[in-house]
Amino acid sequence: MSAQGDGGAAGVRRLGMVIGLRPEHREEYLRLHAEVWPEVLATITACNLRNYSIFRHGDLLFSYAEYVGDDYAADMAAMAADPATQRWWGLTAPCQEQTEGAVPGEWWTPLREVFHHD
Repeated sequence: MSAQGDGGAAGVRRLGMVIGLRPEHREEYLRLHAEVWPEVLATITACNLRNYSIFRHGDLLFSYAEYVGDDYAADMAAMAADPATQRWWGLTAPCQEQTEGAVPGEWWTPLREVFHHD
C-alpha cells in the first residue's frame, strides 16, 4: 500500500493504486483471491485498512482501500512484517508487474484522487 493519498473525512484516507497482472498468471491470481487466507484478512483489518477491494480490467488491477488508523507507516510496516502476509505476497507478486510511473520503493502505483463525493 502506498502512503500517498489526499486524506478524507474524519481521519479516513482513501487509497487507489494500480498494477499490471501478468496474463500467464491471471488464473492463479484470481484463484488465490477467491479464497484469501484468514490470517491475511485479519492482518489487513488489524492494520486499519477497511473497504479493501481489488478490481480487474483486462490485465490491469485497481485496488481501493480506506485507511482509518493514525500511523500509516507503522501499520504498513506491521503488515509487511507479518509472516502470513509475507508468504501471501510471495505467491501474488509473481502474478503482478509494475506499471509505468511506479514510485521507487512501492510495488503498486499510487493514484491521485481527483474527485470524491459522499
